[in-house]
Amino acid sequence: MTAQTLNSTFDDNKAEAFAERLLDVLNSGAIALMTSIGHRTGLFDTLASLPPSTSQQIADAAGLQERYVREWLGTMVTGRLIDYRPADKTYVLPPEHAAFLTREAAPDNIAAFTQYIPLLGSVEEKIIECFYIGGGVPYSEFTRFHQVMAEDSGQTVVSALTEHMLPLVPGLMADLVRGIEVMDLGCGSGRALNKMAALYPNSRFVGYDISAEAIATARNEARSRNNVQFQVKDAATLEDVGQYDLITTFDAIHDQARPDVVLKKIHQALRPEGTYLMQDIRATSEVSGNLAHPVGPLLYTISCMHCMTVSLAAGGMGLGAMWGEEKALEMLEAAGFTQVEIKQLAHDFQNSFYIVKKN
Repeated sequence: MTAQTLNSTFDDNKAEAFAERLLDVLNSGAIALMTSIGHRTGLFDTLASLPPSTSQQIADAAGLQERYVREWLGTMVTGRLIDYRPADKTYVLPPEHAAFLTREAAPDNIAAFTQYIPLLGSVEEKIIECFYIGGGVPYSEFTRFHQVMAEDSGQTVVSALTEHMLPLVPGLMADLVRGIEVMDLGCGSGRALNKMAALYPNSRFVGYDISAEAIATARNEARSRNNVQFQVKDAATLEDVGQYDLITTFDAIHDQARPDVVLKKIHQALRPEGTYLMQDIRATSEVSGNLAHPVGPLLYTISCMHCMTVSLAAGGMGLGAMWGEEKALEMLEAAGFTQVEIKQLAHDFQNSFYIVKKN
């Protein structure tokens, strides 16, 4: 094809629209970074509690340096997250925006999730190396990962656990009240398991995670509860046989080095009539099926720069967050599960819930 032919098919309007979109991407990336800072410093929470205030008044209330707060406010105003009143040089956070930016807004606090952007950016150089030489970036390279994941879990899993998630399994809550054996694999900092242990004292709970840091946090939060324990363990080395009535994994399988082995270990650890509740990313295994996904670009990015790479770093499959429903069903069947039902929650566009029976 000649250059003249290429020029004759060049759509100036399409090119201009694409250039404008890229400028929006740049602006949105900058806003995401500053939104993360606003969350971590408590600036959104402070603003939500104040009347229209000057940058100095906001800085004083938040215990921060005014010059930095003023520049941050510049991003928030031009990004249309915060309103500015030139007449008296005051700033105000509209309540409609506070409903998605403050800790009180959880589980709708989107500001908490913007922390993933700088977190992933911190490993950009190492990810680029992997593009050239292969391999992966291990968990140890991700600063603050477990802190961010714990906050994420608190907003998404823990807040919806008893009202939405557990009721997906018929009769499960009654069983928990009566008393059953429960394991959470890839439990992280243990927030979900600690909540269940507190609510259902007749049931017994164990949480496994490969991170010693996360397990230390889980044990500390468990305090004196005698019906829950946490252990550092690689899920692929699980040797329990026919011991549990319920096994849960919350957004954990696709990160595993050997998810195929882990699913077989879960099948092995369940009692004959046991239930496996798997929460994982709602997606299709074919990229074309995810074109309308509300956060498709974000999830593929998190997958490339965390989920996939930590698996590859451990010599694993590198399944990735967007492994999809088709692949999940295939792997569950290969693990020996014969009964799988997929459910979704009306308020949750990101996750699917697999209700899996051993027999």
